[in-house]
Amino acid sequence: MTIRVLLADDQALLRGAFRVLIDAEDDMEVVGEASDGRQAVELARATRPDIVLMDIRMPGADGLGATAAICGDEELAGTRVLILTTFEIDEYVAQALRAGAGGFLGKGADPAELLAAVRTVAAGDALLSPAATRAVIDQFLAQPDPAAGANASAERLSVLTAREREVMSMAATGLTNEEIAERMFVSPFTVRTHVHRAMAKLDARDRAQLVAIAYQSGLVPPGRPA
Repeated sequence: MTIRVLLADDQALLRGAFRVLIDAEDDMEVVGEASDGRQAVELARATRPDIVLMDIRMPGADGLGATAAICGDEELAGTRVLILTTFEIDEYVAQALRAGAGGFLGKGADPAELLAAVRTVAAGDALLSPAATRAVIDQFLAQPDPAAGANASAERLSVLTAREREVMSMAATGLTNEEIAERMFVSPFTVRTHVHRAMAKLDARDRAQLVAIAYQSGLVPPGRPA
């Protein structure tokens, strides 16, 4: 299966470099390039990519607004957004995750990290760069999001089994499937199954949104250690 990628960055030189890198991979291809957020949304609707590599600061409509528009479009349910930016600051990380981004990576990442990030987010898993720490998620996602309304209430979690809640809470602290499996004495496949069932029951488009729900609902309190 080929991962179809849309590039959204106002710097043509960077878009060109990303295109060469991605098109050189057997399992990836670039399907379009956008220079601002508005164009990113339009091209996403036209090309239906699997991944949008999205810059945050662009002239006109920025990447955060474009991310929210793409992730909020039911016709683009199969499209995930990977934020790629030089501005790895706390507020941007939180806003990107709330907007529905499936990953957040600094432009200082090396080519192998970028390609791995594309594959990770395309598979439906969340990805945060080292600069986007769990403390950032604790600080911002634990605060109620007015836009979430009743959907982020604790009652929303009543559809989950006790095991699904347990896995969801550990995933929200930043543990990988393998680390959760070690703690629960089960296989990583079993953990992945619980994660995907929780995502389906909560209408979470990916693991990042599942993490956001865990904090917004109070399942994981601020400052909880992994």
